[in-house]
Amino acid sequence: MHKAGDVLLGGLFGMHFFSVFPDLSFTSEPQQPTCHGFDILGFRQAQTMVFAIDEINRNSNLLPNVTLGYSLYDNCIKLRIGFPAAISLVSGQDEQFLLDETCVGNPPVIGIVGDPSSTSSIAISSILGSYRVPMVSYFATCSCLSDRQKFPSFLRTIPSDAFQVRAMIQILNHFGWTWTGLLVSDDDYGLNAARSFQSDLAHSGGGCLAYLEVLPHADHQDETRRIVDVMKKSTARVVIVFAHESYMINLMEEVLRQNVTGLQWIASEAWIAATAFQTSNLMSHLAGILGIAIRRGEIPGLREFLLQIRPDQQHNNCYGNNIVRVKLFWEYTFQCRFAPPPAGWVEAGGALCTGQENLEDVETELLDVSNLRPEYNVYKAVYALAYALDDMLQCEPGRGPFSGHSCGNLQKLEPWQLLYYLQKVNFTTSFGDQVSFDENGDALPIYDIMNWLQLPDGTTKLQNVGEVKRLPFKGEELTINEDKIFWNFESKKPPRSVCSESCPPGTRMARKKGEPVCCFDCIPCSEGKISNETDSVDCTSCPEDFWSSPQRDHCVPKKTEFLSYHEPLGICLTATSLLGTCVCAAVLGIFIHHHSTPIVRANNSELSFQLLLSLKLCFLCSLLFIGHPRLWTCQLRHVAFGISFVLCVSCILVKTLVVLAVFKASKPGGGASLKWFGAIQQRGTVIVLTFIQATICTAWIVSASPTPHKNTQYYNDKIVYECAVGSTIGFALLLGYIGSLAILSFLIAFKARNLPDSFNEAKLITFSMLIFCAVWVAFIPAYISSPGKYADAVEIFAILASSFGLLVALFGPKCYILLLRPERNTKKAIMGRKK
Repeated sequence: MHKAGDVLLGGLFGMHFFSVFPDLSFTSEPQQPTCHGFDILGFRQAQTMVFAIDEINRNSNLLPNVTLGYSLYDNCIKLRIGFPAAISLVSGQDEQFLLDETCVGNPPVIGIVGDPSSTSSIAISSILGSYRVPMVSYFATCSCLSDRQKFPSFLRTIPSDAFQVRAMIQILNHFGWTWTGLLVSDDDYGLNAARSFQSDLAHSGGGCLAYLEVLPHADHQDETRRIVDVMKKSTARVVIVFAHESYMINLMEEVLRQNVTGLQWIASEAWIAATAFQTSNLMSHLAGILGIAIRRGEIPGLREFLLQIRPDQQHNNCYGNNIVRVKLFWEYTFQCRFAPPPAGWVEAGGALCTGQENLEDVETELLDVSNLRPEYNVYKAVYALAYALDDMLQCEPGRGPFSGHSCGNLQKLEPWQLLYYLQKVNFTTSFGDQVSFDENGDALPIYDIMNWLQLPDGTTKLQNVGEVKRLPFKGEELTINEDKIFWNFESKKPPRSVCSESCPPGTRMARKKGEPVCCFDCIPCSEGKISNETDSVDCTSCPEDFWSSPQRDHCVPKKTEFLSYHEPLGICLTATSLLGTCVCAAVLGIFIHHHSTPIVRANNSELSFQLLLSLKLCFLCSLLFIGHPRLWTCQLRHVAFGISFVLCVSCILVKTLVVLAVFKASKPGGGASLKWFGAIQQRGTVIVLTFIQATICTAWIVSASPTPHKNTQYYNDKIVYECAVGSTIGFALLLGYIGSLAILSFLIAFKARNLPDSFNEAKLITFSMLIFCAVWVAFIPAYISSPGKYADAVEIFAILASSFGLLVALFGPKCYILLLRPERNTKKAIMGRKK
């Protein structure tokens, strides 16, 4: 399709689906490739370029006094046709055609709109780039074309696949689809998209590919069947397809043959608007498709322009073979034929065309301008070239950007000069979209998100459900209206597509060996560790004073444990301690009441009273071991314990010595020993022995005082509050001193046990010291092996047991006589004399 002008723009469009190349033979005449399957949308895209150029020529504000012309080629969506066409456009080797009534020539092509195919654009741009001929594609999305080193003159009005891939990943993340299949076409478009998708998906951490399959272009039925089998067996419910419509035909036939349902298809912009698949038999499988679509735009006046198309159309400047293409469109639309048919084109038979048929009387996609997408990009590409040319022609001599501050001019226009201005172009369309190119030649990216809605009458509507775009200085933004989306599932909700269900809080992900990272097991966090987020990789340890909850999803304060007054054990020990104190008070009262009787006076009543008081202190000091440990209780409990028992044992020791001295004094010459055991000496001995223990306690507290301690070693989930002894040596000295006095008392009493008298207290002291020593010998290993509060309980038990042992052994027989056998409470009875 050609039209003369001061400056010509080239165009490459796919107006036919396939080209059939005959076998080449050296013995046969060379044949031209034949195109089949007229593409009405490709024809509309070409007509959109014609309309844009016509609109620019009528615009007095843009390129005044300059007329744009065009030279458009049908590439049949084949590189073998599109590549030579592009070379012909820029090299001047295309067929000569009538410029006007008087001259024939080759117009200068300064820029090309196209090619729609990424593969063709790569091949063509690699050549055009050497000559800096600008090429603005409206449909080639391969991210590889953003390489300015390889393709310095390539620009496009459609976003690259790099952005489309990121948009796809954002959609997957939005719906939580982490387990997807990927199908790509076996061409540059599909293979580059696959590489970009795998890379971006890995970096985003938003999911994994269950499978990646390459769709063959030719009719490889076995390979197609294998791919569909993979889709059926996979647990992935979402399938993403980066492929042109032609690659999808065999796949969809096999999907229909194997009745593959229950999949959510995600379509790339290359086939989201393909009407070939919107048939009743495929809708049960494909309805509800989500996909990325080229930005929709509006082109005022385009429909009226398209309605003017006629097969006998003539312009002031000749259309050349434009009439041939219009006739092909006419035959395709009205299912008729012109006689004779154009040479080289084979169309189906039918009624003869008159050329007067009315386009408004038939249903044709040509006139549906409500969903202009590639056409809108064509429109923007033509205007970008026009604005660049206009900017160049407005250059003031001496202020230009080229060598010597020169400007480009129409008479000596070079394509690289136009490329300079094209890279800086910036304008806004009548639809309100800004058009500019970044450093890679890519337009400001924006895509519509489309959904195939199945209507009650069985037809399919392509509806807009959102958009994804890049905002200046704000990154990418995804907007989806989920309420509008049609889901082709019984639940009418988005499907679940995950290899493994999310791990809830309290668990961590453990990757399955040999499988993608999206396939994992959920392992509960161990004790003391938590995970408070979904899909946690690791469990976090709780702080020292905290422990994991039963659900392992948050940390809770550890339970605190100490011997409390409120628990059964503490209550029993407290009651026993108070009982012992009361018994001591009762015995003391009995002794005071009978203080003048022989049984009380017989064995030094003052020491007996001191012993009862010290035993009372021993019972009471055990209460300091119960309750929340505090600094003063930790210090006081051992001091009170040590001094009370030393006071008690020293009284017993002095009583034992007195017994021994009295019996020795009863022998001839033994009276002198009594002077060392008078009342003053007895009190002094008790005070001195007790003072020694007080000194040990003071040194212990000053050097390494017992302090409250939160022990976390006994239990993982509990904090045991205890009193750390501070100095083990101090504690050992305290116990050792008590033990040494007790052993000494035992030995002396044991020696005096057989002295004559009916009431020899030495026997009772021997027995009481035996009980005392046995209790405290057993205490040491029990104390060491008991954790936490049980160590305090063991110590309290030892205190109470030894105190009760002393109380019962020393005062039990006396109370028995005082209360139950008063007749024996006489001096004669005590001396063992009969009445």
